[in-house]
Amino acid sequence: MEPSITDKKINEELTTLLALIGEDELIQRYKELEEKVQHNEKLADLVEQIKAAQKDAVQFAHYDKPEAEKAAIKRADELTREFDEHPLVVAYREQLMEANDLLQHVTDMIQYRINEELEKEG
Repeated sequence: MEPSITDKKINEELTTLLALIGEDELIQRYKELEEKVQHNEKLADLVEQIKAAQKDAVQFAHYDKPEAEKAAIKRADELTREFDEHPLVVAYREQLMEANDLLQHVTDMIQYRINEELEKEG
């Protein structure tokens, strides 16, 4: 089935909107921080250490070694705290919240305008 003229127009407008959002300074900053987090060796190493400590805790629990399990859980918690408090992670999460707020605002505006138009037609 061939897309209608309305569908084509909507797709064109959506493409334009996505491009504008992608050019927004806030979104650009979010993307930069995301890239830095993904390529940060220290953070990647912390993630691997956290996974290893969690795996150890599960294995110790399985083999009924409660003291070793507690130590592994404590280590995983310490590493997780270190990860969560890393300045890059803190900045990334703050920027993520701001980006989400922007996208929610845009979504709310679109929804409001669509509802407004539907009420006029109805």
